[in-house]
Amino acid sequence: MLGMFTFAALLPTFIREWQLTNTDAGWVSAVFLGGYAIAVPVLVSLTDRVDPRRIYLLSMALGCVAALAFALFATGFWTAMIFRALAGVSLAGTYMPGLKALSDRIEGSAQPRAIAFYTSSFGIGAAISFLVSGVIAEWFNWRAAFLVGAVGAVLALLLAAKLIAPHGSRPSMAPSTGLLDFRPVLRNRSAMAYIVCYAVHNWELFGMRSWVVALLVFTQARHGSTTGLLPPTIVATLMTLLGVWASIMGNELAMRFGRRRLILVVMLVSAALCGFIGFSSALSYMLLSFLCLLHGITAAGESAAVTAGAIGTASPGYRGTTMALHSALGFFFAFIGPLAFGWVLDLAGGANPVAWGLAYASMGVVMALGALALVAMHPNELSGDRKTGS
Repeated sequence: MLGMFTFAALLPTFIREWQLTNTDAGWVSAVFLGGYAIAVPVLVSLTDRVDPRRIYLLSMALGCVAALAFALFATGFWTAMIFRALAGVSLAGTYMPGLKALSDRIEGSAQPRAIAFYTSSFGIGAAISFLVSGVIAEWFNWRAAFLVGAVGAVLALLLAAKLIAPHGSRPSMAPSTGLLDFRPVLRNRSAMAYIVCYAVHNWELFGMRSWVVALLVFTQARHGSTTGLLPPTIVATLMTLLGVWASIMGNELAMRFGRRRLILVVMLVSAALCGFIGFSSALSYMLLSFLCLLHGITAAGESAAVTAGAIGTASPGYRGTTMALHSALGFFFAFIGPLAFGWVLDLAGGANPVAWGLAYASMGVVMALGALALVAMHPNELSGDRKTGS
């Protein structure tokens, strides 16, 4: 995942060098997630039929090719779109297939906690991607940052090939429906409730992660203030690491106090916070940095709880298919999130605090709608959760 957020971390550089509009930049950020959303239904559904390890290894090789090609051949908007789309396909074949490989090996009450740690490792990878990309680009240039991403993909491929033992398929558990037949999942009310929550969660999370560095750079330039120990890429790194802790703790609290209750509270708090962050760019860089760090907690706080809920309430034999729809819908919304953010930003006039405020507030509206959907669909708790009447 070293190259996952390299483009987002260096977004101001690309806007300047390639003369991109905010909408252009939103497209390049979004096409990565669009490639993921298009590929994930097939790749993750296949994990109900073949060993997820095989899909992981092939997809990691594609990730190396995508990062290397960006480093060597990207020259502007269209080449960036192609190579970032390929990187998204690579992620589709690694993130959820890796989670499927894990969940196939751990069952019962230990599964939600294992899922929480796995999904939180995604946040660790994202944080390291922000940090390493910023440091390498400062020392060398943006092409070197993408080369480091390619090296990371090679290392991941070698680790997976060495340490993940092959796992035989279980024909008796294979689904009786076709590869892309999602009707059994759509009929599962509880799983669908968690999937909807994951979708709006990703709209906010990836919208925020794609644009937060650009917002911080704008605010620092507007006020002419020094960043001290908190330059933009460090804020993004710390924000993402706080999200790792929040995701793990969110799942633990869900098990103790009720999964629905935890998810609802986190979504509403995050929606409210989105109404303040962008407008605070008019006040000070340090205040904005503090709010971004707080947002890193709320934006990720329900992540593991939601994913564990979807997997834990999946119908027998349809875990991979459930994860495929979970991830496809989630990352389709992740594709729309950065694009909608850039569109609102341009529509409101671009580089001014009101425009940033409205762009962030648009994410808050989506989160509030997701909270309403959770209440209306009322999913089941998991076997290890404390049952609530909420």
